[in-house]
Amino acid sequence: MFLINPTSKTLKKLLSHSQKPIFSFLCDPQNPPYSHTQKSHYVDVYMKWKKDPYYDSIDHIHKSIQLKPVISLKNCIAQDPNGCIPISQVSKRGLEFDVPMKVARFLRQYPAIFEEFTGPQYNLPWFRLTPEAVEIDREEKRVFENCKEDLKDRLKRFILMSKGKVLPLKIIQGMQWYLGLPEDFLRCLEVNLDGSFKFVEMEDGLKGLAVECEEKFLSVIQRNAMKKGVYFGEPMEAIEFPFFPRKDARLRRKIDDWLKEFQKLPYVSPYEDFLHLDPGSDIAEKRVVGFLHELLSLFVEHSAERKKLLCLKKYFGLPQKVHKAFERHPHMFYLSLRNKTCTAILKEAYNDKLAIERHPLLRVRNKYINLMKQSGVILKNKRLSNRFLDHGSVKLDLDLDLDLDLDLDVVDEERREMTDLDVPRMII
Repeated sequence: MFLINPTSKTLKKLLSHSQKPIFSFLCDPQNPPYSHTQKSHYVDVYMKWKKDPYYDSIDHIHKSIQLKPVISLKNCIAQDPNGCIPISQVSKRGLEFDVPMKVARFLRQYPAIFEEFTGPQYNLPWFRLTPEAVEIDREEKRVFENCKEDLKDRLKRFILMSKGKVLPLKIIQGMQWYLGLPEDFLRCLEVNLDGSFKFVEMEDGLKGLAVECEEKFLSVIQRNAMKKGVYFGEPMEAIEFPFFPRKDARLRRKIDDWLKEFQKLPYVSPYEDFLHLDPGSDIAEKRVVGFLHELLSLFVEHSAERKKLLCLKKYFGLPQKVHKAFERHPHMFYLSLRNKTCTAILKEAYNDKLAIERHPLLRVRNKYINLMKQSGVILKNKRLSNRFLDHGSVKLDLDLDLDLDLDLDVVDEERREMTDLDVPRMII
C-alpha cells in the first residue's frame, strides 16, 4: 500500500492497529480459535421436496401416533392387580391417553390386543389383554430392565445438550416417548437415576432436572469419525456430515460449492459451549445441524414430529427458524408429510446400520404394530361375515313370504271349491 502525503491522522490509525499482535487470539483463553474464523456465506438453498416411498413406509415411525395411546391403555390394564378393568375406569381419561375418540370405541378397534367381556355387575363392558399382548408386555418389561443404563445415558445426554445443563420436567415428559423411557420413569426418578442428576427450581416456578457431570461426551458423528480415522479430537477440527442424497438429486453449482465449503468448517459438538458463536455464521449453522443429528440419534425411532422439536428452541439455544435446517439439508434429513403432520427423519439411521445401532425397543414396538394390523383383519372379516348373515336372513325372509303366499292361495282355492259344492245343495 502506497501513501501519498500521509496525514498525522492516517499514521495514528495505522500505528494504533499495529500495536496489537497479529496472533493475539491464540493466547486468548476465553474464545477458542474457530471463533475468529466465523464467516457468513449464506446461500439461499432451495431444493424441491420430493416424496420418498422408502421413508414414508417405515411402520414404527408413522404408526407411532396410534401406537402411543394403545401402549398407554395397555399399561393401565397390565398394572391392575386383576389384569382387567371396567370401561368406566378409563372412559373419562381420553385426553390423558391422547385418544382421538371415545375410549371404548378405540379399544374395540384393536381386538387382537384388547379382549372385551361382560363384567360381573350391571352387565358393563370390561377389557383385558389378549394372550399375545400379555406376552409382548412381558418382553417389553425385560427390555426396559436390560436397557436401564442405556436409557439413563440417553436422558443424561439430552439434558447435557441444553444451555444450562438443566431442563424442565415437562420438556422431558414431552420427549419421553422418543427417548424410549417407560411411562412410570418420571414417577420413580430417585430409583431410576444416579447421583449425577439433581432436582432444581427453575424460573416461572418450574421444577427441573439438572446434570452435574465432568465426563466429556462425544457425539455420534465424532465417535464414527474416530472409528474411520478421520477425527482425532483436536480443536478446530473439521468433520464432514454423512450425506445420503436422492439418486436423482441435481444441485445447482452455487449450492454444491456452498455444501463443499460447509463440510470443511470446524465441527462444534452439541455438548460444547456455543454462546460465543455468531448466530449468523456458517459455523453456527453447522452446530445447529450437528445438534439435530445428535438429537435424532438419541431417539429410539430416529425421528420426531417437527412441531415438537420446535418447542425445544428456548432451552437448547436454537435459532428462531431452526426448521429451515431440515429444508436446507435434505441430504441428512427427510421430511415426511404422512398422518397430516410433518415428521423429521434422520437418513443415516436407515441407510448405515453400522453408524447408529438399532434399539431393542423397536422390535417390541413392531410386534405391537403387527397386532394392530391383525386387528384390522379381524374387524374386516367380522364385517364380511355379518354381511353374509344379513344376506342370508333377507333370503330366508323372502322364502317365508313366498311360502305364505302359496299357502294362502291354496286356502282360497279350497274355499271356492267348497262354496261351489254348497250352492247346489241349498237349491235342492
